[in-house]
Amino acid sequence: MPIQLSSMTIPKFSHSTVSFHAELKRRINDYFKQAGTASTGNYKLYLKAIFLVTTYLAIYTHLVFFTPVTWLAITECIVLGGLTAAIGFNVMHDGMHGSFSKKKWVNQLAGLSLNFLGANNFMWKTKHNIVHHTYTNVQGVDDDIEARPFLRLCETQKFYKIHRYQHWYFWAAYSLLYLWWVLVTDYKKYFTKRVGPTPIGKMSLGDHLSFWGFKLLHAFMFIALPIYMLGFQAWLIGFLPFALFAGFVLSIVFQLAHTVEDTEFPIANVETNKIEDEWAIHQLKTTANFATRNRFISWWVGGLNFQIEHHLFPRISHVHYPAISKIIRNACNEFGVPYIEYPKMRLAVASHINHLKSLSRK
Repeated sequence: MPIQLSSMTIPKFSHSTVSFHAELKRRINDYFKQAGTASTGNYKLYLKAIFLVTTYLAIYTHLVFFTPVTWLAITECIVLGGLTAAIGFNVMHDGMHGSFSKKKWVNQLAGLSLNFLGANNFMWKTKHNIVHHTYTNVQGVDDDIEARPFLRLCETQKFYKIHRYQHWYFWAAYSLLYLWWVLVTDYKKYFTKRVGPTPIGKMSLGDHLSFWGFKLLHAFMFIALPIYMLGFQAWLIGFLPFALFAGFVLSIVFQLAHTVEDTEFPIANVETNKIEDEWAIHQLKTTANFATRNRFISWWVGGLNFQIEHHLFPRISHVHYPAISKIIRNACNEFGVPYIEYPKMRLAVASHINHLKSLSRK
């Protein structure tokens, strides 16, 4: 069911007579026509998906049913956390955007992996696909920059005394994301029927059954069964590094893409309720790439270090981002539009820390 956005709280974008977005789409469409390839995933993505899911299931089985020695078990739990993030980035994310495959049912199956990981695909569609991708970095609308009172991510957010130290403790807050997401925010959205000011669509009976069924399945697989097989203490020692590492990886990838020194947090005009730029330029001003030449990072995070390409063309699979990034960069140079990129991971991290530090004062 279509989402109805309230005109009282949701801003609109300005329109230009010469649309930068239209020109970008023309050039990208020409690229795929000339290359003779589909914009969805390819065999490399499918092989990676099989590898990630198979490895995930193998490690889970080994941990729960074969009880490895403590040092190996903790190592495997951390790896399992990394695989949780990787499946989310590579399989679920492309699937939910309809870019994993040409076939709708394959995309739906890939998107359903989010439910197996403990979250919910219905809530994600509103939070991520509709709200975040449309109103990126718009305070009060984009739920992804809402981390109060623990973190202050833009100047318009209220300052609390704890924020004086946020550039020191941010890593701990980020580590809690997976637990907070799975155990708190999904339920908050379910019962309030909203993502911030945005109402979620009406849930069908199947959506309700899916929500509760998968939540129970995840609780059984990751809490009840391991405690039964291994005991509470052993479960806790393993579960915490798994969940905390998954949370940190998921968080840091988002933060490096949107909350760094060079990205903006636009505010709508008070009188017109319009954001100054057209949608595509807004995406470029609020999004950054990082470490795009690092093959391992690109592989692990499912191309989300090419965040600019993803935000402009979310229905194109991440396997094509390196190629289309050259087209987008050239277009930005021609139109005088910013293209924000940090060549190294450490530079992006340093910029994010500086951003947090700049917001640690009133």
